[in-house]
Amino acid sequence: MIGSHTPTGGGIAKTALPYLDAAGSEAAQVYVSNSRGWALPPGNPDQDALFRAGCEERGVPVYVHASLLVNLGSPTPETVERSTATLAHALTRGAAIGARAVVFHAGSSVDPAHYDAALKQVREALLPLLDQDGPLLLVEPSAGGGRSLASRVEHLAEYFDAVDQHPRLGVCFDTCHAWAAGHDLAAPGGMTATLDLLTATVGAGRLKLLHANDSKDTCGSLRDRHETIGKGTIGTAAFAELLRHPSTEGLPVIVETPSGKAHEGHATDIATLRDLMP
Repeated sequence: MIGSHTPTGGGIAKTALPYLDAAGSEAAQVYVSNSRGWALPPGNPDQDALFRAGCEERGVPVYVHASLLVNLGSPTPETVERSTATLAHALTRGAAIGARAVVFHAGSSVDPAHYDAALKQVREALLPLLDQDGPLLLVEPSAGGGRSLASRVEHLAEYFDAVDQHPRLGVCFDTCHAWAAGHDLAAPGGMTATLDLLTATVGAGRLKLLHANDSKDTCGSLRDRHETIGKGTIGTAAFAELLRHPSTEGLPVIVETPSGKAHEGHATDIATLRDLMP
């Protein structure tokens, strides 16, 4: 199930369903609020129902990506409050459109002296949300800048400990983020070693979603700049290794690469990944 991050402007069903068809997407990821804003729109029930039905007819699993502003580790109380509200909104909207899970970035303590307090904030915010029925929550390790709470996969150990290893918290693994954080995915066996470490850190079955993105930058750059698969610094061999790893078997893959004109870039990346599948 290889798919794309999918636009929704103008109506989630009206815009996203034709995009999925044109790109050849077998999985979908969408925003349900502004990716760089705090506004929490209620959605359109008619469009929600049409989108959900359309995805079910196509056999397309759906994921929500929460706003990029979400930071449960922030030393600013207002940011934590807004981040928690944004995740609650994403879970509610995700349930309405039949999403399996909501992806959110691990966040940052900003100030190194705030790190322990930041993990307590993560606990206080996430536990009530994790106890709800509906879509799962998937933490996505970051590219590593700004005192991240989890960038390298081994950092997820403290993150999961903060919520008592709650069974409804999973992981979204982003290749560009892992590369930027210093995992040398391009080295022979590098992707395998990183995924083995991820499984050893959080346990088997916690990995729920893959973001397949090449990178414009070097390994360890801490820069999150996505590139078309095979045209970046990670290279296609690493993605073939990703798709062969036992922990990724059967998992949906989302490309968040530059889409170019309309759907064309995503269609190209989806085709590339299909060609790399074992």
